[in-house]
Amino acid sequence: MPRNRTLVCVVAHPDDDAHAIAGTIALHADEPDFRFVLVHATRGELGDIREGFAATRETLASVRQAEDEAAWAALGRVPDRHEWLGLPDGGVSSVPLDDVVAALEQVLLEEQPSVVVTFGPDGISGHPDHVTIGAATDAAFFRVQARGKFGLRRLAHTAVPQSVVDRWNERRRELGLFAFDPTEVYHLRGVPDERIGITIDCRTVADRIGAGLREHRSQHHVMSDDPDNPEQWNKRIKYEWHVIAWPPPEAETPALTDLFDGLS
Repeated sequence: MPRNRTLVCVVAHPDDDAHAIAGTIALHADEPDFRFVLVHATRGELGDIREGFAATRETLASVRQAEDEAAWAALGRVPDRHEWLGLPDGGVSSVPLDDVVAALEQVLLEEQPSVVVTFGPDGISGHPDHVTIGAATDAAFFRVQARGKFGLRRLAHTAVPQSVVDRWNERRRELGLFAFDPTEVYHLRGVPDERIGITIDCRTVADRIGAGLREHRSQHHVMSDDPDNPEQWNKRIKYEWHVIAWPPPEAETPALTDLFDGLS
């Protein structure tokens, strides 16, 4: 049986993917058996439009979708399959959950990936769209897995270790910037360091990740406090972290260094 190197990533908005799995995609980009499937719940039409940017409320969805597609081209590895579910930005939770789960279930049935990546219960920022699409992906994963199909070996939740958030907050205070408050929606949340099951060193592909990030021009002011400073970008793309949501990690299991570690 050939090894399964299909990865499905499910996120809420254009640019979520640039933070969640860009490092992994760049690291595996040139492997002939690697398949990359990306699912976006929304087209990000309610995103913030900074003053002077050439987009309107009516055009922002198309702008952001084009930016996301350009970002993967700039990174050097476009998705083999890219699904846009067209759910309402800011209103994913208003759609019947079972409908969202069914749409994702169909993708997983068709692709039978080895690894699925999405948001955990904290949504990284508490964004309701992140939380809802993460929960729907988890539900779809377990529904398909219950059918006994090939694939679905690992479910991972993108995350940031609490120690990293603490370090970033310390630096932000030094610079006179607000610190992330986990009780506030849209503020970064950390997870306890011991829950991080996968730490991926992305430094060798940082230039490729940065090239992708820079294509999300409409959201640079949201993605960074200093978007025109290349040093700021580089500091944020050294590592990628994930919590292993399934299978439950055994006690004292060493942290993995790749989403496919240990999978045949």
